Amino acid sequence: MTVGPFATIAEIRAALASKATSATEVAREHLDRIARSDLNCFVTVCEDAALAAAREADALISREGQSGLLGVPVAHKDVFCTAAVRTTCASRMLADFVPPYDATVVTKLRDSGAIMLGKTNMDEFAMGSSNENSYFGPVSNPWNPLRVPGGSSGGSAAAVAAGLVPAATATDTGGSIRQPAAFCGISGLKPTYGRVSRYGMVAFASSLDQGGPMARSAADLRLLLQHMEGHDPLDSTSADVEPTPSAADGEASRIGIPGEYWCGLDPRLAGALDDAAAVIEQIGHRRVDISLPHSGYATAAYYVVASAEASTNLSRYDGVRFGHRAQMPADLDDLYARSRTEGFGAEVKRRILTGTYALSIGYYDAYYRKAQRLRRLIRQDFLDAFNDVDLILAPATPSTAFEKGALSAPDDTKDPTAMYEQDVYTVPASLAGLPALSIPCGITGGLPVGMQLIAPHFGEDRLLALAEAFQRETDWHQRTPRP
Repeated sequence: MTVGPFATIAEIRAALASKATSATEVAREHLDRIARSDLNCFVTVCEDAALAAAREADALISREGQSGLLGVPVAHKDVFCTAAVRTTCASRMLADFVPPYDATVVTKLRDSGAIMLGKTNMDEFAMGSSNENSYFGPVSNPWNPLRVPGGSSGGSAAAVAAGLVPAATATDTGGSIRQPAAFCGISGLKPTYGRVSRYGMVAFASSLDQGGPMARSAADLRLLLQHMEGHDPLDSTSADVEPTPSAADGEASRIGIPGEYWCGLDPRLAGALDDAAAVIEQIGHRRVDISLPHSGYATAAYYVVASAEASTNLSRYDGVRFGHRAQMPADLDDLYARSRTEGFGAEVKRRILTGTYALSIGYYDAYYRKAQRLRRLIRQDFLDAFNDVDLILAPATPSTAFEKGALSAPDDTKDPTAMYEQDVYTVPASLAGLPALSIPCGITGGLPVGMQLIAPHFGEDRLLALAEAFQRETDWHQRTPRP
């Protein structure tokens, strides 16, 4: 028996527990769909290893029954290190890199019984909002192949939306889980900074990067988060906090609506969000108007801070220790220069240069220090707002998925800031280190609309509870792209 291309984790677990299907059948079914797909979601497919793990899962289920994520297929964004399986970060720089160890997230999900089907495509080194910056080519949006899936976790989002895998890991630095989740009509969660270990997650901006799950429903996000989170002594930024409970508390909440986020928003998206807010009020929550006055500066502050940290983190790729190495260099300077020129794509180079400039003598105070001060003000705006409300409702994106090439061009003739503005609604929560998610709340022009919900630090339980309640009242998360 097959489980169908759009089965949730809960449905797959139930089918495995009842012996209506087997982990091997489920894995084979998804691998076949991956093989037939032309969306370019995967960089690497681990067919043999996945089927071997599925057979082991079947043997364990026959003895002990289904538990945790045993037998459930997952995919990992190709920024998480996987022992014996290449981790490329969608870059020529790491095109042949095979790590000697697993990221903590990979280890935790494997220990829970999840079966890795492969590694998903992404924007190079997680830098981008369209998944057009990959060395392995762009990913297509399953709702319309001429549109982008969002980025940087576009491969993970498109794979879940297309039914190639029921769940995938992703990372969010300035919106890279929430924006592609919105564009692809799925559910995606960026946890509080520190809730999920960053060990083995190749760094872009270390004070912002956070791993999280993507799935069809908020209930599946809760289950995945429970198996991803937890303090990790290998990550000095990992938080030691109470785990996410398995059941929502169901308490009524005050939902903050920041007026600044509706200014200039596409009226079609604003209408879908207003309808979603009405549903939330109908199920017992109260709407409260709030202000987040410094959010308008968030995009500028984010790209200074993130680029500065990227400049530092990516300095290790020098053609000497690991990564791409230029052939027959004239001297050491030539080795460094050509290895980095050949190994990095245009967007990564742009951010390295931007970050290096912002950190340089004479410009540090004018740019980096000022951006950090703005970051503090943005964080304080949220803290002040959470004195009056429990959660915040906002747009996830300024538009639905845009056409490929609309904001980027191979000859670099497009203004890069137009692409950066795609993160206008997601970077404030990232700068503040807050948990936030995107869930589907409508369809316009044949493309999904995402609703962003933001909670106080380590407020994932209440965040997921509201998302789960909304999805019990609506079916947007059950809508699927045409085959």
